[in-house]
Order: sequence, then C-alpha cells, then structure tokens
Amino acid sequence: MSVAEFFTSAGLQTVEDRESRLLAPYAMRSAASQGRKYPEPEHPYRGPFQRDRDRIVHSSAYRRLSGKMQVFTGEMGDYHRTRLTHTHEVASIARTIGRALRLNEDLIEALALFHDIGHPPFGHAGEDTLNECLADKGGFSHNRYALVIAEQLESRYQSFPGLNLTREVLESQASRIDKSSTGPVPLLEAQVVEVADSMTYDAHDTDDAVKLGLVTLDELATIPLVSETIERVRQRFGNLHGKLLRKATVHELIDRQVTDVLQTTGPELDRRRPGSPDEARRTGFRIGPGATLAAQKTQLEAFLYERVYRHPQLIAMRSRAQEQLRAMFTGYCRRPALLPQKFRDRAEAVGIAIAVGDYLAGMTDRYCEQQYERFFSTKGAQS
Repeated sequence: MSVAEFFTSAGLQTVEDRESRLLAPYAMRSAASQGRKYPEPEHPYRGPFQRDRDRIVHSSAYRRLSGKMQVFTGEMGDYHRTRLTHTHEVASIARTIGRALRLNEDLIEALALFHDIGHPPFGHAGEDTLNECLADKGGFSHNRYALVIAEQLESRYQSFPGLNLTREVLESQASRIDKSSTGPVPLLEAQVVEVADSMTYDAHDTDDAVKLGLVTLDELATIPLVSETIERVRQRFGNLHGKLLRKATVHELIDRQVTDVLQTTGPELDRRRPGSPDEARRTGFRIGPGATLAAQKTQLEAFLYERVYRHPQLIAMRSRAQEQLRAMFTGYCRRPALLPQKFRDRAEAVGIAIAVGDYLAGMTDRYCEQQYERFFSTKGAQS
C-alpha cells in the first residue's frame, strides 16, 4: 500500500482535501501548480508549496539573512530588526491576511520567506553600490538575485542545480523585479506578501527608530497616521508612557493596516467573485489599503525617509559600507584568485564582474567587513 493510499484508508487529510475545504475559488491550489523546471515525484503528504518553504528555510542564503541589516547597523546595538527577523514578521502578517481571505497560506509563507533572500550586505546601501558596479552588466536587483540564488547558486540536491522551486514561487518573485510592469498582475498570494512587506517596514522601522533614539514618538506624532494610532491606544489603555506606549502604538499600527486591507479587499473580492486565480489576475484586481490609509502611509514613509533613513548616523554607515564594497568589487575583479573556487568557476560561465557581484551579494555584513579588512584595507593589504 502506498503512503497516499494509507492516508485515504486511515482517514487522514491530504493536501488536496484540506485545500478543497478551506480555500476560496480564487486561491492558488497545490494541484493546479505548473510544477518545477526539473520534474520530481509529488510528496504523499506535503504539498509543493510546503516543500518550497522547507527548501528556502534550509538554504544557506536564508540562514545568512540573520547577519544582514534591515535598516540599522549592528554597531547601533542588537535590539533592532535584521533581514531575517523582518522576513519572519512579513510572513506572520501575510499569513494572517491570507487566512482571512481564504488564500493559500503555504504559498504565501514560501513567498514571504523567499522575498528578501537576495538582499546584499548593508541593506539598500549595498544594493545601490552593486547596481553601480554592475551598471554595464545590467545592474543589480536583489529581487532578480533571489532567482539566481534559487536557480543557480544554491547547491543542496544531487539531481538538479538550485532549489528547483515551483514556477508559481519563481514567477511571483520575478514580478517584484519591475513593479511598474504592465503585464498580468501577480497571484493574489504574491500581492498579500507585497502588502505585508509594506506594513511591516512602516511599523517596525518606526519602532526601531524610536527605540534607538533617532526620533521621538512625539516627533512621529506629527504624522496623522501615527497620531491617530496613538489616540486609539490611549482610548483602549489609558495614558501610557515610554516603552509601553511605543510598543502598543506599533502593535496598533499593524492591526490598523491589516484591518483596513481586509475591509477594503474582502467585500470587493466578494462582489467580483473570481472563479479561479487566473480570473482574478485577468481582472487586474489589486489587494491593498483604502485610499485614506494609502495616503497616510505615504506621509509616514516620507517622514521615515527624511528623518530616519537619512539620519547622519545611517548616512555615515552607508558611505563607509559603499566605499568598502566598491573597493572589494574592484579588488576581486583584479585578483580573481582571491575568490572561492565556486565563484572562480562561475566567472568562467558568466564573467568575472557578475561572479564577483554574486559573491559580494551573498555575504553577511560581518563577513564582508572581515574580508575587506583581510584583503583590501590599507592594513590588510600591507600584511
């Protein structure tokens, strides 16, 4: 008796049974997956998107996210978010939204855990520098690099290169590369991750910035979205102060955004009643906040850009990191023997510049600094 037959005879729930009971018609079902580039037998009790999630979690690139900054450098302490904790927070919020909308949580979780796996060291400062260094090779995009990781760089299986993720995960990630594209809108599950990502960094960059003393909550309260959120907190809990007010405000900021998206999206999906994922995509339907909240989020993000992301401490870190990455890119291109054998081999296939960019993009912040000091700083070069 096969495992699948045993499940049926024992009354255990299969993936198909579970999804038929729980998912809306417009949700992406595992049985409808377009499969993988390299065909593999289906697993008897794990769906394809569950397996994608597990492959992502067990990848080397995923583990390295714990050593990559989200916004704030490790020199500022160890409280703030890393790229890995941000990823988990996005997955948590995205699954909450997906469950309420009766979408495929397994696919949502895989997409959320995968969405930032291509980020280089030092956040957007690192990305901007690599994009500059690789300008004549098509530039650098962390969203595109995630696909390179998944399809080429990871090496965990004997039968195929990369992670051999489903086409739904790869295509959804590809839709993040050019968000202004006029092609079909992404699957609803991919849209949920995009919305959750925005909610997460708005709320948690606010939290980290206040905790680290870059701005005060009073300064943030000049923004309507924050001031209204604080008022809601005080209506519920009274006159909180200090860290209790900060934490309650961040919690309420997330809850308010999730509620708004569900109140905006749920009735519209119910009215349209798309009968399949493809039908939902063809209509151009977009999951997102209502107009009022969207405008308020824009105000908050403008404040964060001016007062937090361009804070003198972050600008100084950004400049130092970019100088190091430029020196490393030039140095490795001139001295390819310093590269690990894997990337020397890769240079034979894609050229030295792209191979160096791939190597640098995969580094954690700390490893990048160590390699710079070892090979390219004035002190390291003289030793």
